[in-house]
Amino acid sequence: MTDPLADAKAELYGGDPDDFMARRQELTGRAREAGEAAAAKQIAALRKPTRPAWVVNRLVRTDPDVTARLAALAAALRDAAQSADGGRIRELGADRARLVDELTRQAFADLPAPTAAVREEVTATLDAALSDPEVAASLGTLVRAAHYAGFGLTDGAPTPPPPPAKTKKPAPVEPSAERERRHREKIMEAERAVAQADRAVQAANAAERQLEDAVRRLEAELAQARQQLAEARRQAYRAESQQRRAGETLSRLRG
Repeated sequence: MTDPLADAKAELYGGDPDDFMARRQELTGRAREAGEAAAAKQIAALRKPTRPAWVVNRLVRTDPDVTARLAALAAALRDAAQSADGGRIRELGADRARLVDELTRQAFADLPAPTAAVREEVTATLDAALSDPEVAASLGTLVRAAHYAGFGLTDGAPTPPPPPAKTKKPAPVEPSAERERRHREKIMEAERAVAQADRAVQAANAAERQLEDAVRRLEAELAQARQQLAEARRQAYRAESQQRRAGETLSRLRG
């Protein structure tokens, strides 16, 4: 049995982002018609990728070895950081630079020459995938470029122990009823934040759909106007031809 959501992701994040909106609407409608209401809702919520994100998605979808190579080097970087092997870390740092540069060139090999900004975003995303597991897991369905904000080779590097804490007097034990009340308040606050985020998502999706409808309507009106313009030009040409022939006839009669 096919997975409508997985199939939609493969098509939308592997295809040209300029076609994303129209194809997403078609795939959403197709899922609804097939009785896959939950999948249709998830497909409708998929976000359009930026150009750099699409370039990376396309790279990993057309060459499955890319993900494996990044994962292997990321594991080696984590091991080296944990062992604090300086020589190995320097060696892997050079490997990291070479792999990111190679994959960046591969990503643009059959595409028009990118702007410097797009190339830098692609390079940054591939580099982030070597340090951030969340970025690595999102390869193929990225919505925007990623940047690693950590330090060193990986997040797995050992960190120095914290300074010894100053001796403090033990804090008074909070009554269980008060702790329960505070816990409930935090839950309610979190629930409100989730509800607010859900409303924001729904509003953004509704606005996006309205704008898509407006674009389609304007495109239809533009196509109709172009047809009318072409017909007006044909009529003007015919009228000018008739005018020219009538003038020639008049000149002959007068002559």
